[in-house]
Order: sequence, then C-alpha cells, then structure tokens
Amino acid sequence: MPVATRPTSPTTTPYKLNFSHQQKCSLLDTSSLIHPEESYLVKDLAKSSTSTRTSGLLYPGSRFKGIQKSGRVDYDVEIELKDINFDSSTICGYLTITGLTDEYPKLTTFFEGEMIGPQYHFKTGKWNADADIDWQHWSKFPSFTPCQPYFHTDRPLPAIAQPPDSSPRVLFMRWKEKFLVPDHRKRDINGASFAGFYYICYDMVTGKTEGYYFHESSELFQKLTLKHIADKAFGAFEFR
Repeated sequence: MPVATRPTSPTTTPYKLNFSHQQKCSLLDTSSLIHPEESYLVKDLAKSSTSTRTSGLLYPGSRFKGIQKSGRVDYDVEIELKDINFDSSTICGYLTITGLTDEYPKLTTFFEGEMIGPQYHFKTGKWNADADIDWQHWSKFPSFTPCQPYFHTDRPLPAIAQPPDSSPRVLFMRWKEKFLVPDHRKRDINGASFAGFYYICYDMVTGKTEGYYFHESSELFQKLTLKHIADKAFGAFEFR
C-alpha cells in the first residue's frame, strides 16, 4: 500500500526475445513441498488438505517483516500468511503498513496472490499493467533473467517458474490488496492507495522477499523488502 502520488515517466526499454542465456529457467515441482522440520508432525496434509502444503517458510501463520521504500521514506511493513494453495497457485494473507497516514497510523489490508506457473503467466493482463509494465518490473529481479524466454510465450508454464538449482530457488508472485481490515467497506483513504499490486520474488532458501508496487497513479518502483520472522512453534501441523 503506497503513498498515492503521480509517477514519473520511466524510460521504456523494449524487451527482446533471448534464448541464449547460459543458465536456463528450471521449473519447480510442487508435489512434495513439505517443510522438512514439520514432516513428522503433519497428519496426512496432502490427503486432508490439498490446498495447504508448505514450502520452506511459506505456510499458514508465517510472518515476514521489512520496509517499503517510497522516495526517501521507509515504511514498516508486516505480512502474515493465511493460506497457501499450490494446487491453484494462490496465496493470501494480511499486509500491515505503519506510518503511511496521520489518520491511519497503522493500516492492514487483506491480499490475494498468484504464483507464476501453470495457472498464472508473467504477463499480468489486468490491473492496468501491460506487457511493457510487466517487463520493467520483472526485470528488476536478477533471478528473472534466465526465465525471460517464458515471458515471450503465451503457453502456460508446466510448473512454478524458478531459476536453476545453482541459484537461490525463488517463487515469482503477484500480490493484490483487496480490502481494508477490519472495515472492508472503506475504499478511499486520503494519502494512501491499495488499488495497485506487487510484483514479488520470494527466495525459498533464505525467506527473503522483494517486491515492487505498481499502480498508474502511484510513484513507480516502490520497493518492498521483507525477511521471515522465526516462529516459536511450527506453523502448519496438527497434533494427533
């Protein structure tokens, strides 16, 4: 959720089709994504809930903290994940930002996310984001470089897109804020906007998450940087 200011005009660099990268974008098999430290405590998660499989530090209740940079100002941000569904390539949770407006010193929104893979392409196709906007934002993530050829095809990706095994394994996502919590009826806030969405790159090894916010009426390339908060207890299991 950024400050609602008019953007500066970016310098548009036309994207080019390039299959010559020495590294190739491999694909993540999500069929066995169970947090290794939780595996002996899980009660047949794959059978009892096909929607909730954990991947590294992605699991219901997992929290991340960091900042969103807007110009020279940093705003504290916290994410709490509520559900991860690898079958439908979706994720959802709460985003809380502090200090954005005087009227609302702490704002919380509910967001829904799309994992780039078999069901969601790198090209957004909505939210006023065209192919050029997508390219400008995805290209800010170094891990996107070997995955560039997938950007230029309209075919669904066969699995979740990620860089090769020699690089930190990442998930590319889009996070879209949907409404305020707890007052979901309030749509307009003076000095803030949640009409846009985030381009997200999540490192499955370290838990580090980076993102860039886009909305046509907001400052461009507001950067989100998050780190995982260690749990006192595991987040996605059920005791027998």
